[in-house]
Amino acid sequence: MEILRTPDSRFIGLADYPFEPHYLQCDEVRIHYLNEGTSDSETVLLIHGEPSWSYLYRKMIPIIADAGHRVVVPDLVGFGKSDKPVNQEDYTYQKHVDWMTALVQVLDLKNITLFCQDWGGLIGLRIAAENEDRFKRIVAANTFLPTGEYKTPEAFIRWQKFSQNTPMFKVGKIIASGCVAEMSAEVRDAYDAPFPSEEYKAGARIFPMLVPTSPSDPASEPNRKAWDVLKQWDKPFLTAFSDSDPITAGGDGYFQKLIPGTRGQSHTTIKGAGHFLQEEKGPELARLVVNFINNNSD
Repeated sequence: MEILRTPDSRFIGLADYPFEPHYLQCDEVRIHYLNEGTSDSETVLLIHGEPSWSYLYRKMIPIIADAGHRVVVPDLVGFGKSDKPVNQEDYTYQKHVDWMTALVQVLDLKNITLFCQDWGGLIGLRIAAENEDRFKRIVAANTFLPTGEYKTPEAFIRWQKFSQNTPMFKVGKIIASGCVAEMSAEVRDAYDAPFPSEEYKAGARIFPMLVPTSPSDPASEPNRKAWDVLKQWDKPFLTAFSDSDPITAGGDGYFQKLIPGTRGQSHTTIKGAGHFLQEEKGPELARLVVNFINNNSD
């Protein structure tokens, strides 16, 4: 496997990202993660999606840590400070699940409150369903867990084609386009920082192609098995979708309908935010997570 590693110099001086890096070796790849707060307290696991990295959670981490919780924030393989295999064929849905499962197991994370958005849910919900004993609560935000049973929206097909055909996959610009508010050049540059050139972007480019779009997709059966678990999930499960995300609109109702643990929870619609609601409403989401833990403690 040919691997690229983003030079540390690319991450110097990023605004509001003062966190110490931590690394975990998983087979051939090195995974980066943040580890803030107190290690003997409640563990909050924040998982990002496409095409962002742990920088997306910079506004949430201090608030959750200051509330007395441990905050673990990995960079998915191919993103952030984690290693970046060069060939798209080196990325599969299952490998992403395996890589993040390894992180959870090697760090021996327990009593986890999972916050997941975008691909963070496609990966994180699988891990939770396959490692039930390690997870205590879940917050799902602008995410889903597809099994390929439904017709693929035209907008998503266009996104798939764009990811494969555009000469320049401009990550900062893509994230900015998924926000309601204007994004500063400084923040756009921070989202571009992990990718010095196009050859670093194989993981970001292939992600749209890994979403199961037919029942026979290799990931569809494992996702169906995960849903079998989630349909019996009676631990606290909260939805916090935004009001301006055309990609996942309505997904919160689907979770609420199917997962027993959603009953009686204070489900929230985050106002004035697009797909990347952590970028636009990070402090609000962080307070929501803290309150969710407080309201669902033993």
